[in-house]
Amino acid sequence: MFGRGKTEDKPTKQRAPGKALEIETVIGPNTHFRGDIQSDGGARVEGVFEGTIDVTGNLIIGEGAKVIADISAHNISISGGIKGDINGNKVEILENGRVWGNLTVNSLLLNEGAYLRGNTTMQGDIEPPMIEPPKESKAPEAKATIVDVEPKVKEKEEDG
Repeated sequence: MFGRGKTEDKPTKQRAPGKALEIETVIGPNTHFRGDIQSDGGARVEGVFEGTIDVTGNLIIGEGAKVIADISAHNISISGGIKGDINGNKVEILENGRVWGNLTVNSLLLNEGAYLRGNTTMQGDIEPPMIEPPKESKAPEAKATIVDVEPKVKEKEEDG
């Protein structure tokens, strides 16, 4: 009567492979946390955090967040302030984001208005382009001729 015995196909929640997209740890806007975060998932910081953050997933630093920490995460989105070194695959510093520290990244995106003070090291084995000096031309050199125009100017002044 109420569907007993029937098995309906319930829609299943589609999940991306891995836990990189899931935010499992949240530090709220009214929270001051001192310590270390280590997680196989993602994290979001909205409050004040001091210590180290090491997550294999994504890390989001909210607009009002103040973080003093060395950070290691897969992808990092920064809208707040961070003082510390950052190591990640992709780091995005949004227009309100401020970072004082060194970055080691594969990809870096700085939005207009973002602030970054520190060194950036991009990982990868990309060779710099080979720049050759300009080849010397075998054409005869052109010589400049100097023309004296001052006497003509004086003549015009005397005539006028």
